[in-house]
Amino acid sequence: MRNLILSFICLSTVLSSVPGFADDKDGQDIETVSVIGKRQAYQGAFDYQEVPAASQEIDLELIHNTGVLNLSEALDLSATVARQNNFGGLWNSFAIRGFAGDENLPSGFLVNGFNAGRGFGGPRDLVGIERVDVLKGPKAALFGRGEPGGAVNLVTKRPTFEQGGEIKATYGSWEQIRFETDLQTVLDTDDKIGVRFVGFVDDAESFRKTVETKRVGLYPSIAWEFSENTSATYELEFTEQELPFDRGVVSLNGRLGVMPIENFVGEPGDGDIETEVVGHQLEVEHKLADDWTLLAGLGLRDTTFTGFASEPNFEGRQTLFLDGRTLSRFRRFRDFDTKYVVMRAEISGAFSTGNFEHRIVAGADYDRFENDQVILRYRPLSIPSDATLDELDLDDYIILDILNPVYGAAPLIELDPITDANRDRLEVQKAWGIYIQDQIAITDQLQIRLGGRFDDFEKDLDDRLTTPTTTSSQSDSRFSPQVGAVYLMDDYTSIYATYGEGFRQLTESDFAGNPFAPNKSKSSEIGIKTDLQGFFDSVSGVATLSVFNVEQSNILVFDDRPEASDGFFLRPAGKAESRGLELDINARLPGDVDVWFSYAYIDAEYTNDNPDANFGAAIEEGDPLINVPENQLSVQVSKGFVSSATPIRVGAGALYVGERLGQTASDFYLPSYTTVRAFAEFEPSADITIRLDIDNLFDKEFYTNSFADVWIEPGAPRRARLTATLKF
Repeated sequence: MRNLILSFICLSTVLSSVPGFADDKDGQDIETVSVIGKRQAYQGAFDYQEVPAASQEIDLELIHNTGVLNLSEALDLSATVARQNNFGGLWNSFAIRGFAGDENLPSGFLVNGFNAGRGFGGPRDLVGIERVDVLKGPKAALFGRGEPGGAVNLVTKRPTFEQGGEIKATYGSWEQIRFETDLQTVLDTDDKIGVRFVGFVDDAESFRKTVETKRVGLYPSIAWEFSENTSATYELEFTEQELPFDRGVVSLNGRLGVMPIENFVGEPGDGDIETEVVGHQLEVEHKLADDWTLLAGLGLRDTTFTGFASEPNFEGRQTLFLDGRTLSRFRRFRDFDTKYVVMRAEISGAFSTGNFEHRIVAGADYDRFENDQVILRYRPLSIPSDATLDELDLDDYIILDILNPVYGAAPLIELDPITDANRDRLEVQKAWGIYIQDQIAITDQLQIRLGGRFDDFEKDLDDRLTTPTTTSSQSDSRFSPQVGAVYLMDDYTSIYATYGEGFRQLTESDFAGNPFAPNKSKSSEIGIKTDLQGFFDSVSGVATLSVFNVEQSNILVFDDRPEASDGFFLRPAGKAESRGLELDINARLPGDVDVWFSYAYIDAEYTNDNPDANFGAAIEEGDPLINVPENQLSVQVSKGFVSSATPIRVGAGALYVGERLGQTASDFYLPSYTTVRAFAEFEPSADITIRLDIDNLFDKEFYTNSFADVWIEPGAPRRARLTATLKF
């Protein structure tokens, strides 16, 4: 890792000294310009008011103004998105409109329209990201398999056929040292071949004792304009991270704050979890005619996830509840490897039939996802109901004092590949789909959207824990329809309604080795959109008010049927519903003032009785979904001005997250919280910017998400970062 960091810094320095990177042909300062003419799959050519669904665009300017560094922080800006259990800080996990997907996998996201966010690559850094789109509502008719609440699409930084760039250096709280670079140039005299090199290194301690992270990411890309009508773009994604497995803090009898948030409950002797991503993405765009475009693409992504972890036990094996301070843990080794291939081809265009105008998006895609998992686990025996701490062999329980931890005192249990094997399986999911969407202008004001997608998928699961290996297979096909309508009240405001159905393929199998039937969902939404300039001449921006309802069935729950009583098995029998209201405003006011406002009310609950999938506790109809607050609000305001010929920008933001359930089928809740951030930056010269960010300005203690009452992630105390940027 250290050698890689040094190589990154040297490469950035060398590239910035290359004439093509540092200067344009006339030796003038270069302002980075984004190419906005390129299409993205599944999107079509529609104005904001014409799309019958709510969405939010977290663009580069907003990312800069808020100072967010990773995907989870960026998604905090959308009140529709709620943080979920992030697997000890090792991946991004979120719920959109209440639904989060498989809690044992990272939340999937799109990259430039590709279903390319699968795998165990660690939390996503925002370096290399131009924009984060939160696409709400039913999307299965185009995107295919996914969550009913919506999708997140990351738009990457690609060559803009400009010359220039910037290098950033950051020093922050807990000895954070971070370097970023974004450099680009053209390789030919006709400006037809553009290259861009984006990357970062980040080495930081944290407010958690012994917890340190090391991360490196390199994202080069090349774009080639073959002709006026044809272009191609290739992007490489390489990320390497070393992160400790950090399950956070524990509560004591439902009470938070007993354990100091600084105390780490893992074992430093376990070392880090090492993750790596190597991804490739190739896109070719060809203009067939004035109104018709062909877009084809290929994506490859390999991820690895390896390392040991000591994690708190749950109730039956937890010594903490005997004396209030002695935590027992189990030990696991994980070796995960994923390979993902996705291909797609899409045509879009416009034509007329009589008095009707049609805009068509139609295409086909294929993906193959291999998920190879090996887990070794040691955990102590269950504690007898009448036992005392003195009666237990505490060496077997890998104990830690949560109030005064002494790391290394408990022996690290050696894991045996034979006796401690907990999982050894290879799952291969393959699917292809075809889709079409037609948005028809019935009149100048009324548009109807009709869409549908047919998916054919299969899954093979090899359970290598059995002798011989047990293999199970599943194949199925589904049709996902969508209908919508938009009424343009005037040039600025529209009202819309939409309905769609979808599904998500589930992993693993039931007690008999049979793969699960997929999740099924139904989503509906109505709303109003407006361009704010239609109401205020001096204001630009957009606002959306939406109301939605989402139903999901075949949620995995504990299988308590007699035929499944020999083990802890699951079955797809749960049902849930989410209803809510959202108000989103993104505006620029007079006086160079930017305002971002996002509010959501979400009522997400189970709609039938079932035992919980993790602990077998009783879920009752009306119980809330985990980690989903009823009320969430995100606000950001910034203002630019000039003082003594020096450009200055200042701003502040606030995030409010309401009370939410912290463990399914329990009465354990995480408290509501409000955090405030602030920043100030100035440009002492045209090439240099100095910036100060302060997060959690008032140093509030808060908790962002949890899986159970002994796996709770605390938020960071007040944190400051000073960043210097040099532009070329």
